[in-house]
Amino acid sequence: MSTTPRANEALTPVDARSRAFSGMNLASLWFSLGVGLLVMQVGAYLMPALSPAEALWAIAAGSVLGAGLLAWVGKLGCDSGLASAGLMHAVYGRRFANLPVLLNIVQLLGWGAFELVVMRDSTVAIARQAGAMQAGWWPYVATLLWGGLLVALISGSMVRLVRQLISRIALPLVVLSLLWLSWQFMAMAQAQGWQALWSRPGQGGMGVLPALDLVIAMPISWLPLVADYARHGKSGRSALAGTWLGFGIANIWCYALGVLVALVLPSSDLVAALLLAQGGLIALSLILLDEVDNAYGDVYSGAVSAHSMAPRLGIRAWGLVVAVLCTLLALVLPMHSLEPFLLMLSSVFVPLFGVILGRLALGAPILQLLQSARAVHAVPVALWLAGIALYHLLAQLAPQAGAALPTLAATFAAGWLTRPR
Repeated sequence: MSTTPRANEALTPVDARSRAFSGMNLASLWFSLGVGLLVMQVGAYLMPALSPAEALWAIAAGSVLGAGLLAWVGKLGCDSGLASAGLMHAVYGRRFANLPVLLNIVQLLGWGAFELVVMRDSTVAIARQAGAMQAGWWPYVATLLWGGLLVALISGSMVRLVRQLISRIALPLVVLSLLWLSWQFMAMAQAQGWQALWSRPGQGGMGVLPALDLVIAMPISWLPLVADYARHGKSGRSALAGTWLGFGIANIWCYALGVLVALVLPSSDLVAALLLAQGGLIALSLILLDEVDNAYGDVYSGAVSAHSMAPRLGIRAWGLVVAVLCTLLALVLPMHSLEPFLLMLSSVFVPLFGVILGRLALGAPILQLLQSARAVHAVPVALWLAGIALYHLLAQLAPQAGAALPTLAATFAAGWLTRPR
């Protein structure tokens, strides 16, 4: 029996001849990943604290900036052929990088469980709307069914899933669903009077800049994942454009739809409000099916990160482990408080990738830095930890000014000034 150790795929560049993703493939993938009931739910959360004009400004600005940051990291992954774990190793050192990689695995387990909870609750709501028999154990059955589908998908090829299932089938269906729901709720808004809705003042409790932080938090939550997919892109320029365009449009659309739903049908239950639209049952069912790829994205990247730390187990095998763990967490954990979770992730990953971009994004030889990486790179580590402290300090001392953009700018500048010469 061969004793040759398994190659660490996460820290080995994808060969240029093996790359399959065009810019359109990545645009389809990130549009699909950007669409989700969680995004609409956070969009609805902006109301009634803000006026509609303030909410839309925060959504547009936050989506363009956040998706641009996501695309920039994706370009690094495509140019180098490295997964996100590889970028972390190049900047923070071979040993220390395991800490942010481990934090990424933890957040992906949380996100994967979140997605399964949303899918379970939506399934129960749809079944109730359709008049299906309900029982106390039905939520557990729904969770296991969605978890089983996730296990089946992770057993296949990620590249084939993106190119054949998402680009050709899932994307057209979810676009039609969003168009239908947008049309229905715009008609409701028209019936209630656009002018009255648009001129409704915000009730306070959240400023525009904190709302911007909340919008940016969604694309930032994908930062540790984007290179895992972009490394399969054919060119850095198309990876940048496709990721930025796909995720930016989806983020703006879903946040804005959440705001529109909250305006015309104020409710603490977004799914119930969506079901009140004509044809809402069908549209919501299609969006729910699209939600599977969000959970898949979390599980696949969690598997890549876990493989980078323990390469004896392949990415596909790690994917099965992560999918099962997400399903178990969804069965036992209460997961209905999104804002603290999103903002905590931002406080960790905004400065983490601010430093990475500052040190790598302006023509640095990434592969050489990875090959010559020491166990710990003290300066980037110190900048990251200082960035986390700065984020929380700003949130405490100037909550109305926002924390994400100042922290990102500070850590990027510090990373660039201290980059290897």
